[in-house]
Amino acid sequence: MTPKAVIFDIGNVLIEWQPERFFDTQIGEDRRRALFAAIDLHAMNDRVDSGENFTAVLTETAAQNPAFKAELDIWHDRWLDMASPAIDHSVRLMTALQARDVPVFSLTNFGIQTYVLAATRYPFLSAFDRDFISGHMGVIKPDVRIYEMLEEGTGLKGADLLFTDDRAENIDAAAARGWQTHLFEGAQGWADRLVAAGLLTEKDAL
Repeated sequence: MTPKAVIFDIGNVLIEWQPERFFDTQIGEDRRRALFAAIDLHAMNDRVDSGENFTAVLTETAAQNPAFKAELDIWHDRWLDMASPAIDHSVRLMTALQARDVPVFSLTNFGIQTYVLAATRYPFLSAFDRDFISGHMGVIKPDVRIYEMLEEGTGLKGADLLFTDDRAENIDAAAARGWQTHLFEGAQGWADRLVAAGLLTEKDAL
């Protein structure tokens, strides 16, 4: 069945998100390992993605971990440098789909303030036909409710939807609802999947 709409995750699908790699370049691998061992930064980020204020969460975390305040200030002040670069081939695929009148939605774990910040550097974040941003929705993948909310918002469900994400647990949750899915492991694989689905030609998918 040809999907009626395509859904993109953003982190590691449209924009690289590798905080460990970024911090290795800023403070060295040893200090980065100490930072990530001392503080559950991914859990901290989940709070932001669930709708808590970005600055407030970072300020609270820094107050609780004064030995790493400088590093947490980097997370806050240089977040946009950490969320980079764009994955250009994926961006071209999004544009190509829309050029063929295929609706393209986001479904992303992303904070309210950080999404606004990211959109200042990445204009394509403002180009989705519909946005489903966890910070505004108050729930993050792979919670079943976020998938229900997208279905309710679009009027589409099951095999009408083709979703790509880089995390297997997020893909599994969508597949359990009957969505067509693709585990993102690189833009070329995603391009091939879109061609196989009949949504793009090989030329479109370059």
